[in-house]
Amino acid sequence: MKTGMRIAWVFALAWACGSAAAAPVHPEVGASQEGKATWYSDSLAGHATASGETYDPDELTAAHRTLPFGTRVRVTRLDTERSVEVRINDRGPFGRRDRILDLSRAAAEALDMIQAGVVRVRLEVLEVP
Repeated sequence: MKTGMRIAWVFALAWACGSAAAAPVHPEVGASQEGKATWYSDSLAGHATASGETYDPDELTAAHRTLPFGTRVRVTRLDTERSVEVRINDRGPFGRRDRILDLSRAAAEALDMIQAGVVRVRLEVLEVP
């Protein structure tokens, strides 16, 4: 499939899902996605993530639906331009399609989003394992 056709197909799929945020991020350095981010509850500390790691709220990690485990991404809060680099080690968020990331507490603190709970972000793929 030619690149132009593939791009058109991805946008058509996103439109059919009702939101560009629903479009998957392809694991290529420089790929980006915008949507909402939430953060993990402290009650999940010590539980296993989908990658098999134990969730540690003090590490800069995140959950994404499709990016490979070990992918490093820069997450930028759109209203303040604060950013943090995290490593994908879990799957999620589940439920609402406009939510693209679940962040560890440390990452949420770096973005100053603890009180807000949910903020609009842009993620940019920095490194793919």
